Amino acid sequence: MKALFYIALIIFIITLILVLKKPKNIGIGYSALIGALITVLLGISTFTDIITVFNIVWNATFTFISVIIISLILDEAGFFEYIAYKLALYAKGNGKKLFVLIILLGSAISAVFANDGTALILTPIVYAILIRSNTPKNKILPFIMATGFIADTSSIPFIVSNLVNLVTAGYFNITFIKYTEIMVFPDIVSIIASIGVLYIFYRKEITNYKIDKNMDVNLLIKDKKIFKIAFPMIILLMVFYFLSGIIKIDIAFIAMPFALFFYIYARINGKIDANHIVKIAPWQIVLFSLGMYIIVFGLSNEGLNAIYIGILKYIISFKNPFSLIFSGFFFAFNAAVMNNMPSVMVGDLAISGLKNPGLLMYSNIIGNDIGPKFTPIGSLATMLWLYTLERKDAIKISYKYYMKIGLILALPVLFFTLLSLYVVSLII
Repeated sequence: MKALFYIALIIFIITLILVLKKPKNIGIGYSALIGALITVLLGISTFTDIITVFNIVWNATFTFISVIIISLILDEAGFFEYIAYKLALYAKGNGKKLFVLIILLGSAISAVFANDGTALILTPIVYAILIRSNTPKNKILPFIMATGFIADTSSIPFIVSNLVNLVTAGYFNITFIKYTEIMVFPDIVSIIASIGVLYIFYRKEITNYKIDKNMDVNLLIKDKKIFKIAFPMIILLMVFYFLSGIIKIDIAFIAMPFALFFYIYARINGKIDANHIVKIAPWQIVLFSLGMYIIVFGLSNEGLNAIYIGILKYIISFKNPFSLIFSGFFFAFNAAVMNNMPSVMVGDLAISGLKNPGLLMYSNIIGNDIGPKFTPIGSLATMLWLYTLERKDAIKISYKYYMKIGLILALPVLFFTLLSLYVVSLII
C-alpha cells in the first residue's frame, strides 16, 4: 500500500472520531470540512475531486434538507402530535395495539420525511403522550426503542426516505419510479419483520395506559391553516416525486420549492416561528456530506476502492440469493463501524467498478439503511435520536444496551429484507 493510503486512512478515522465525539461542540460539518481540507492540501484529493463529489451529493443533500424543513414545519404546526394522539385514542388504552400503531406511524414518517425526521419528531411526541398517560417511565422504553429502530429499518421505500438512498440513486441515475418499483416490497418486508422482532422482544414489558379522551385536540394544533393543507400538499409532493423521472428533473428542484412554500406560508400565518425552524435545520449535514465524501473519495482513489472491489468480486462469485445477502451484510457491518454516510459512498464507488453489479447497489442501500442499528454510531438518525432523548431528559440508553438490542433485532430484519430483494430480482 502507498503511504498516502495510510495517511488518508488516518485522516478519515480522526475525522470520524471528531464527528462522533464533537469535542467542544464542534459541528459535524466543520470537522468533515477540516478533514477534507487536509486531504486536499496533502494532494490526496484534488479540486477536480471536489467538483465531482459536489455533483454527486448536491441533489441528495438539498433534497434531504428540504424534506427535513417541511417535516419540522409540520411538526411545529402540531400535525404529527395530533396524529399520534388520535392513534393513542384509537388503541383505547391497549398498549400492544398502540405499540404496533406507533411503529406504523414511524414507518410512514420515515418513508415521506426521511429517517432523521422520525428520530427528531416522533420520539419526543411518543414520549410526551405516554408521560401524559401516566405510563411509568420504565414502561416507555419499548415504545422509544421501537421508534428509534423503525426510523432506519423503514427508510427504504423511496429515494427521499434516507440520505443513503438519495446519494446512491443519484450516483447511479436511478429514477424515483424505478427505485420505488424495486424497493417498496423489501420495505414492506422490513416493516413486518421489524414489528415481529420488536413485539417478540418487548411483549412482556408493554403495559396498557390511560389517556384523556376529553382533551381538546385543537390545543395540539398550533397552525390550523398549515394543518389543513398538510395532507393535500404531501400527496402533491409525492406525485411530483414520481413524475420526476418522466419530466427529467432532479428531485431537489421539486423538494426545495415545496419547502419554500411551507416556509413562506408559515411566515404569513405567523403562528409558528418559521425563521427558527430554518435556523435549526441540519445544515451541518450539508457540510458533512461534502467534506466526508471528499475524504472518502480520496481514500478510495488511494487504494480502498481496489480492496472493496476485490471483496465484492468474491461475494458476487456466489449465486443469488447468497451474493445479495452476503453483500448486504458486508455493507451493513461497514456502516455500523464507519457510519452509513461514508460507508454508502465507499460502496457506491466500488460497485461502479464492477462489470455486472446487478442489484448490488440496492443491497448497498439496504445494508446501509438497516446495518446502522448494530451500533449507536451507525447513522446520523440514531445519533439524533439519542441526542433527542438526552435533551428531553427522557430515558438514558447506554451504548452497551443499544448494541445488544441492535444486533439481536436488526440481524433477522436485515436477512429477510435482503432475501426479499432477491425475490424482486426474480420478478423484474
